[in-house]
Amino acid sequence: MTTSASVTRDDLPVTVSFTRRADPAHAREMTAWIRAGLSMAESFPGFLGAGWVRSRRDADEWHMLARFADQPTLAAWEASPERQWWLRSAQGLAEVTRTERRTGIEGWFDSPVAEEVDAAPPVAAPPRWKQAVTIWLVFFPVNLLATVTLGAALDDVHVVLRVFAITLALTPVMTYLLLPWITARLQWWLQGRRRRDR
Repeated sequence: MTTSASVTRDDLPVTVSFTRRADPAHAREMTAWIRAGLSMAESFPGFLGAGWVRSRRDADEWHMLARFADQPTLAAWEASPERQWWLRSAQGLAEVTRTERRTGIEGWFDSPVAEEVDAAPPVAAPPRWKQAVTIWLVFFPVNLLATVTLGAALDDVHVVLRVFAITLALTPVMTYLLLPWITARLQWWLQGRRRRDR
C-alpha cells in the first residue's frame, strides 16, 4: 500500500473512505465488526459521523466512511490503540482493498487529494451538472417528505426555526446515507459508462 503526500490544509474536515472485502458468508461478523469500530470512533474528539454500505446483499465489498473535524483528529484516531485493536480483530475476516481521504462536501464526487491506494487510480470527477442531478434525485423526494411530515408538525413554529429543524434533520441523512447510496448506484452514469458495462 502506498501513500501520497497530503495537499490538504490540516484544519479542514476530512472524510476517510475505505473498502474491505470479506466472504459474504461472514456478513453477520462483518456487520458486528464495522459497528464496533464506528461506535468506538464516536468517543474520539473531532468525530463528526460515520456510516457503511454494501452495493447488494451478497456483495463481498463493504464501503465505510468516517468524518473528522480535521486532519489531526483523524490522525489521532488512526494512531489510537483502540483502532489498532479493532483492526487486528478483523485479521482473517476482511482485507483492505482501498482507502481514500477526501475534504469538503464535494468529497462524495471528487478524486481524493490524499490517498492510500491498493487499486486502480481514481477516475476523474463527473461533470458538475451530473453531480447536481444526482444530488437533486435524492434531495427532492426527501425534502418533500420532510416538508409534508415534519414541516406540517411544526406548522405553528416560526419559519426560521422550522427550516432550521428540517435542514438539521436532513443534512446528516443526505451526507451519510443518501448521497453515498445514490452515487454508488449511478456510478456508471456519473462516469459516462453504459449500464451493461458496469
